[in-house]
Amino acid sequence: MNYNIRGENIEVTPAIREYVEKKIGKLERYFTETPNAQVHVNLKVYSDKKSKVEVTIPMTQLVLRAEEANEDMYAGIDLIADKLERQIRKHKTKVNRKFREKGGLTSMFTVLEENKGVPVEEDDQDLEVVRTKHFDLKPMDSEEAILQMNLLGHSFYVFTNAETHNTNVVYKRKDGRYGLIEAQ
Repeated sequence: MNYNIRGENIEVTPAIREYVEKKIGKLERYFTETPNAQVHVNLKVYSDKKSKVEVTIPMTQLVLRAEEANEDMYAGIDLIADKLERQIRKHKTKVNRKFREKGGLTSMFTVLEENKGVPVEEDDQDLEVVRTKHFDLKPMDSEEAILQMNLLGHSFYVFTNAETHNTNVVYKRKDGRYGLIEAQ
């Protein structure tokens, strides 16, 4: 894995870098098809001495992401590694079960790249796009889109419906159930 470790209000020392690479490197055993995964790590320290660790691992068909705030940065790194491993195992189990039921492919990762939408900041007279994300919409069904949305911790997810080939959106409703928006 290739690491891109950045620090905000903290210098990334060789000891921190080594610890991050050691902990996140344990996840390599799950990546049989992508040995050169990019790992983006952001380490932040706030004025109240609390630290926040964010890890993103974008891959061809999946984005793993976790963040953790903790008093101790090393403890936060440990928790992040555990969260990512749980995400991988949960996703692998659900996807493999689904493919066994359909009698199809046996690939471990079959989900889209991360989609966070386009957040906008509203001013009195002026709307400004403050962030733009680009991603490929790969065909899947609504069940797999809900799985990816939950894996990323988002409240909605945009995808291409594998049956209709139209752009769809799944979202989490306030009552805890899920909704589907189908474009026409």
